[in-house]
Amino acid sequence: MALISAFDVLGPNMIGPSSSHTAGASSIAYLAWKMAGGNIKKVKFILYGSFAETYKGHGTDKALLGGILGFKTDDTRIRDSFTIAKERGVDFAFEINETETDIHPNTVDIFIETKEGRALDIRGESVGGGKCRIVRIDGVPVDFTGEYSAAIVVQKDMPGVIKHIASAVSDRDINIAFMRLFREGKHERAYTIVETDGTLPDDLKDAILENQYVEDVMIVQI
Repeated sequence: MALISAFDVLGPNMIGPSSSHTAGASSIAYLAWKMAGGNIKKVKFILYGSFAETYKGHGTDKALLGGILGFKTDDTRIRDSFTIAKERGVDFAFEINETETDIHPNTVDIFIETKEGRALDIRGESVGGGKCRIVRIDGVPVDFTGEYSAAIVVQKDMPGVIKHIASAVSDRDINIAFMRLFREGKHERAYTIVETDGTLPDDLKDAILENQYVEDVMIVQI
């Protein structure tokens, strides 16, 4: 028999009427904000399935915008996220996609441009109870829940890169909870997602970037 936690019964601390449509949506965008490194200049949300059908009534739009502004699920500023985004000079838009249906019903694509000129394309799914998954980064399928602090490494799929990443982590006495590789194809762009116990040290990113095939490292502290 499956065990049911108090979290599953009571749901998460959140602003809004629905754990899937508000807390889950906010969590997706909050992870995207962390991955982008903050300083959002422009963002576009493309909504699918039930997100597209009920996003205004359930406050999914406010939750997504609040998350991309760096607000956690229980932050009361989510209610005023439209006003706050405008005050901060963040250009935002929402679009509906009714043609792509063979996906999770609570799906959103987030296209981000930061003030530093960085562009990031993230697809997330709200899977219930306020939980979420990041399932695509810049077109590459991945699987990342955001339940652990993580280093998301953008690299070329070449021999020795995984060993270098693992060494950089272990040299700093970091315990790896999960480590997964996702790639477009052999010797093409890949993502290594290292989920860890505890906080990641400040120098980990620079250490991983020392490898010639590593393009970028996104640090997500939980």
